[in-house]
Amino acid sequence: MNNHKSAARPAGGIAVSVQPPRDPVATSIVGESLPAKAPGGAARKRNFDKLCKRLRRNVGRAIEDYHMIGEGDRVMVCLSGGKDSYTLLDMLLALQKKAPVRFELVAVNMDQKQPGFPEHVLPEYLRGLGIPFDVIERDTYSVVKRVIPEGNTMCGLCSRLRRGNLYGYAERHGFTKIALGHHRDDIIETLFLNLFHGGRLAAMPPKLQSDDGKNLVIRPLAYCSEEDIADYAAVREFPIIPCTLCGSQEHLQRKQIKAMLKEWRRHPGRVENIFRAFTNIAPSQLGDSTLFDFERFELRRPENAEADTIRGTWVHADPRARKGS
Repeated sequence: MNNHKSAARPAGGIAVSVQPPRDPVATSIVGESLPAKAPGGAARKRNFDKLCKRLRRNVGRAIEDYHMIGEGDRVMVCLSGGKDSYTLLDMLLALQKKAPVRFELVAVNMDQKQPGFPEHVLPEYLRGLGIPFDVIERDTYSVVKRVIPEGNTMCGLCSRLRRGNLYGYAERHGFTKIALGHHRDDIIETLFLNLFHGGRLAAMPPKLQSDDGKNLVIRPLAYCSEEDIADYAAVREFPIIPCTLCGSQEHLQRKQIKAMLKEWRRHPGRVENIFRAFTNIAPSQLGDSTLFDFERFELRRPENAEADTIRGTWVHADPRARKGS
């Protein structure tokens, strides 16, 4: 793995400070970053400990429910420099030490050659953690800027190009799982994006097999809320790298969905029930003719039977049974 990538800072790059990384396992488990003697430190530390336990519990449940990681897996953790992927790496490192199976973690970042991208940040951070990593260099930025007209949403093409490169890298290097940092809110937002703008019921599955069957994608943060992740990242003080390609587009459809869900959170349990529905599907109550052959539906009535419309049950048509009725 290329864990010796040059730490030179590009001219005019985004200013991102890299703090000496704390031990993510120790910090996430006991909240070392919050001294009990600091003002409010004891209470804050207790809250942070609860937050860490909740995140680890949700990640552990998702891994178990969807059989995400098994004995001997080589997991490629995709690290973008955002709060979600940093938290994902922390949680997997913490769980790796206590998991009932042995698995390998390798952090992989894709440098898409966005102008001013601070290419030194992630290598310095990951070297400080002492875990293997690699950086894939692909100029997808120029492709996206050339193909997508100015002002249009670039996320779709950008994500497809990134996904294709990551899939190819995982296959060439023998990774058995690709871990992405999508969380519960991402899944719900994608559901509504597809519903409102694509006319279909689809979201992000916690575990996905690529169309060609050559890669398995897992989303261990599937049960975690974005609010919990943001709170955790704020305490951990990750060196966040902003996305200048997507972040400059203020009117993205996803932002409109986020605003809608924010309004809905005024109603306790509504967003949680949406996610619960995502995992509790009744295909027979929908209308997809590729899932159900409606043309071949037939009545399943006993011979010589009639409907008892009063009781709503089926009874044999025996005249003797009807006498005196």
